[in-house]
Amino acid sequence: MSGDTGSTVRTGREGNAAGHRALVWRELPERPAAAVLVLHGGEEHNRSRPGPLNLPGLRMYGFVRALRRETAGAGVAIGTVRYRHRGWNGDRADAARDTRAALADLAEELGHVPTLLVGHSMGGRAALRAAGHPNVTGVVALAPWCPAQDPCEQLAGRDVLMLHGDRDRVTGPADTRAFAARSRSAGARVCGYTVVGSGHALLQRSADWHRATARLCTGLLGLRALPAEVTAAFGLPADTGDALDLPLPAQPRTAPPRRRTTALPTDA
Repeated sequence: MSGDTGSTVRTGREGNAAGHRALVWRELPERPAAAVLVLHGGEEHNRSRPGPLNLPGLRMYGFVRALRRETAGAGVAIGTVRYRHRGWNGDRADAARDTRAALADLAEELGHVPTLLVGHSMGGRAALRAAGHPNVTGVVALAPWCPAQDPCEQLAGRDVLMLHGDRDRVTGPADTRAFAARSRSAGARVCGYTVVGSGHALLQRSADWHRATARLCTGLLGLRALPAEVTAAFGLPADTGDALDLPLPAQPRTAPPRRRTTALPTDA
């Protein structure tokens, strides 16, 4: 993601022999007890490198800012994934490879901490594909790209929240619901929201996108209560298609949840 978000930006260790650094820290507490990685969108086919002005990355600025606000003082590291290429590029699945490299860096630096992946569009596809990493406990997929042939077995035992605008003409809301249903059948705990009135670029109702994502993440990390409908959806049987297109309610600005002294467990 291009552009600083208001604090020191730190890259992780080199991700491969070519020196590409996939992990960029946007918030790194002294002793993180959990982590969230944010993944931006891209293109179907494009092997060029993202430039310094990377609009899909800039689109995620509001999500990083909202996550910072909701997790302040809770010991949550927040990072973004730096892609080598703008596109997914067929079987190369470049964005998923970079996400796995970032997760490897994260695990080496932080150890085994619960980690959430938040991805938009191609980034949502990469997040879902890479969720089998042992650190990953959940995924929040925003208007994700969900081809019918993509696997979902790696999501077994994970919490999966999927949000899609009903005016999206780039990635299909119906494809997201179908993937969500398959993921539930594969053993994931799944809930899906429809963001009424919003399209693929997340511009309409942007504050609702940002706040809902951050609040859902803090819920998945145990820092606040999950919405009742999410808790109910996570308990549904594997063969039901219910609770995959719930209308996302308006998200008024509220104070972040108060922290306890030990908000998250650590390995210490």
